[in-house]
Amino acid sequence: MTQQTQTTALDTVLAYHRAWTSGDVTAALEYVADNIVCQAPGAELIGKDAYGAFLGGFAPTLTGLTDLAAFGDDDHVVLFYYPHIGQITTAPAAEHFTLRDGKIAENILVFDRLSYAPPQQ
Repeated sequence: MTQQTQTTALDTVLAYHRAWTSGDVTAALEYVADNIVCQAPGAELIGKDAYGAFLGGFAPTLTGLTDLAAFGDDDHVVLFYYPHIGQITTAPAAEHFTLRDGKIAENILVFDRLSYAPPQQ
């Protein structure tokens, strides 16, 4: 008897998350729809090229990661984590993903931009 496994929305998003946070943006984009829309602080990214450029600019600055929570249903996933950028290790980030046809079609990214600003002199 052959056992079939079904990929859940959470599986897809976690595979995407593991790929980009390990620096493999190309692999991460395999999980993303061509017409993705991302709402990020200060930017609306439309399309895989714009989204890939955004990830490609951020991923190399990542020095580590602390995952805090991941949960979802059939079409939506929420991640909550601390991206480590240099000395900053406790500035939270959250993402809400909507999947369509097994691909990430929408992403709402929330993080505190001021946490990543240079310190006040």
